[in-house]
Amino acid sequence: MRHYEIEYAGRTLSIDIGKMARQAHGSCTLRYGDTVVLVTACRNDAPSPGLDFMPLTVNYMEMTYAAGKIPGGFFKREGRPSEKEVLGSRLIDRPLRPLFAEGYHHETQVIATVLSVDQGHDPELIASIGASIALGISDIPFNGPIAAARIGSIDGKLICNPSLKQQKESELDLIVAAAEGSIIMVEGGSRFVSEDYLIEALKFAQENMKGVLELQKRIISEAGTKKMDVAPVPVDGALESRVRELALERLKAALRVPVKKDRYSAVAALKKETIEALAAEFEGRGKEIGAILSDIKYDLMREMVVKEKKRVDGRGPRDIRDITCDVGLLPRTHGSALFTRGETQAMVVTTLGTSEDEQKIDALSGWEYKTFMLHYNFPPFSVGEVKILRGPGRREIGHGALAERAVSKVLPNDGGFPYTIRVVSDILESNGSSSMATVCGASLSLMDAGVPTTGHVAGIAMGLIKEGDEAVVLSDILGDEDHLGDMDFKVAGTENGVTALQMDIKIGGVTPEILKEALYQAKEGRLHILGKMRSAIEAPRADLSAYAPRITTIYVKQEKIKDVIGPGGKNIKGIILETGVKIDIDDTGKVNIASMDSVAVQKAIDIVKRLTQEPEIGRLYMGKVKKIMDFGAFVEIFPGTEGLVHISQLAEERVKNVSDVLKEGDEVLVKVIEVDKAGKIRLSRKEALGQTLA
Repeated sequence: MRHYEIEYAGRTLSIDIGKMARQAHGSCTLRYGDTVVLVTACRNDAPSPGLDFMPLTVNYMEMTYAAGKIPGGFFKREGRPSEKEVLGSRLIDRPLRPLFAEGYHHETQVIATVLSVDQGHDPELIASIGASIALGISDIPFNGPIAAARIGSIDGKLICNPSLKQQKESELDLIVAAAEGSIIMVEGGSRFVSEDYLIEALKFAQENMKGVLELQKRIISEAGTKKMDVAPVPVDGALESRVRELALERLKAALRVPVKKDRYSAVAALKKETIEALAAEFEGRGKEIGAILSDIKYDLMREMVVKEKKRVDGRGPRDIRDITCDVGLLPRTHGSALFTRGETQAMVVTTLGTSEDEQKIDALSGWEYKTFMLHYNFPPFSVGEVKILRGPGRREIGHGALAERAVSKVLPNDGGFPYTIRVVSDILESNGSSSMATVCGASLSLMDAGVPTTGHVAGIAMGLIKEGDEAVVLSDILGDEDHLGDMDFKVAGTENGVTALQMDIKIGGVTPEILKEALYQAKEGRLHILGKMRSAIEAPRADLSAYAPRITTIYVKQEKIKDVIGPGGKNIKGIILETGVKIDIDDTGKVNIASMDSVAVQKAIDIVKRLTQEPEIGRLYMGKVKKIMDFGAFVEIFPGTEGLVHISQLAEERVKNVSDVLKEGDEVLVKVIEVDKAGKIRLSRKEALGQTLA
């Protein structure tokens, strides 16, 4: 067993090797505060035949016992991964994937298990560091190490690895993964921060991670195993030469076809014809021919960009595809928009609900409630494919979370818009950056629904082609440019700054200088897109859809909450039964009443006011005699509130017996003449004689 410690962002990060999970190819246990994560890495003994990609699986698992909790539900055990676990798995996976040796095709699995968690130390961060260590000390050919940091900002001051409380107050939430001298992955959101401040935050993250990277080098040198050899895939020079001879010029022409379907058809036809032409000479080697064609396509596309500054659809590096924006397309939805950018199209719909529609999440940190949800769907027809429809996968959940983070910054947060909001993006066509099309469509749809957003949010995906020392940043990338390029960098924001970003690198990393260029080029593109969006709808509609529920908010005193609810909920259930509205009340005394029927809403308001009203001195009330006493009568002036009419206040003349004037059950007009400090009410029938209720 080996034990290591380092001060990381002012707190001790400890790492144990050889204590747990010793049969894994690599394992480590990390502790940061009272947060403990076990990370393991395993591989299959033999490569998976026929694969041309790295078969990596990452599972991040939060055990409920880590927070001293028992799972809810019938089975009382952990079930399918939560959305947070899926997003955590993606955060760990994305910076690892580009760092495996070329040609390594063994099934590999990294599992990060949260064993203990506190509220001040992020388990995903140390899980990412642990994954790098577990792979680094194993024989798996991983070209690490990498480190991860979370960067926040409060009052303009950058913070490394903020606590959960600090994260809620922060204007920046950035997760950065880096190797020595380069950044590999960025994920996060911000409240309209500038591009310069983001660059400063990235440099701050790199500086804080240096010690963790140095420690990992030491751990790998002391506890690591010799890496397995990965034989390069042999290339048949004769076969490659024949493929180039037959297909090179036609492939060049096919890659200049601007329409995706036509381009793909031309490449597919060329592949088929090349395989057929070489079938006799190279029998049974169609798969190799296809792989060689893919390599040639990769080189040609990149060469076009670097040397000619031309892309496969004819655009220059900074050009944005044609954009159209339509709103109000669907007559019965609360808000709808169709955002089309080139061959990428998103139909985005907004639905408004009440507090009953909030999402309740059983997280390790406790119960959480979401009043804004953005869900992203990617049906197979969007890329002309046939697939079995299943629930959302990791990609859908990740893209939805990114778009949700981007758009949430412009939503009203002062409690003045008491609706639960659900936005659904259905991708109808896809050729690059459907998540950023979702951001744009969501912004349009929210305004169409009348949600009082503070402005539009637009998103754009940036790419990179880097050959040697020459790097070309691409705006609004296509699917081909994502697949064959070196970077997928998504940036969303308003005119006032960035609200969300996500970056994945397919090479060893990029420098802050390249990121700065990409951020400013993204800003240029974002402002162009915002102009197109404003031409469709400038500001939120003044009125909600006729089909959206109307929510009216009123406030009652906290001591009156019990009067609205009633014993066992009797009063509030009665209001719902009598009026048909939805009604909820929180512990501050805020009452939300929702219904499509304005008359029903007003009726419910009147009942609530009647239940919570307080007596006003000098006001007349038609009360009901509840009890006769020798010294007077107790009269109920409204439900639950009684006052005393003293015998001297029953009539102008002297009254000998109260029962001579009143009987229990009588309705009588009375006037409030005093409310003492104890809340006791004195009433007068005498002063109300001859008067009428207003």
